[in-house]
Amino acid sequence: MSLAVDDNYTIHQSLYKAAVDLAEQRYPDGWAGAAALRTNSGNILTSIAPAIKQEGLGLCMEVGAICEAHKLNEEVTHSLCVSRSDNQTSFVILSPCGICQERLFHWGYDVQVAVTNAKNQLIFKPLKTLMPHHWYQAFE
Repeated sequence: MSLAVDDNYTIHQSLYKAAVDLAEQRYPDGWAGAAALRTNSGNILTSIAPAIKQEGLGLCMEVGAICEAHKLNEEVTHSLCVSRSDNQTSFVILSPCGICQERLFHWGYDVQVAVTNAKNQLIFKPLKTLMPHHWYQAFE
């Protein structure tokens, strides 16, 4: 999906809608979760965390979309993950875990990531605010 957007609010809302739509479609009952990433060309890439029998082999929700961005040779500019516990609860925004922060860092400190917050507002911050003492600074 490619969007012609130039407004951060529209980008954020589009990512949220893409993630929730995929989560609801893939997991109509019970737990649901999905990720949506935006690339520098305006593409929105979505993915899920596959339900597998061996939890130790599980992947984060962002991984499929991150791999797709690499395949397309596009830079990720924004990332968002959502999850709900069941059909009676609202989707909540999940900040990227430490491993996904490292995966997203491939595209630099300025990747905008949605962050968990008390009011579940759609707030994006540059990746560098989540990792202010990143090891890469030793090599800059």
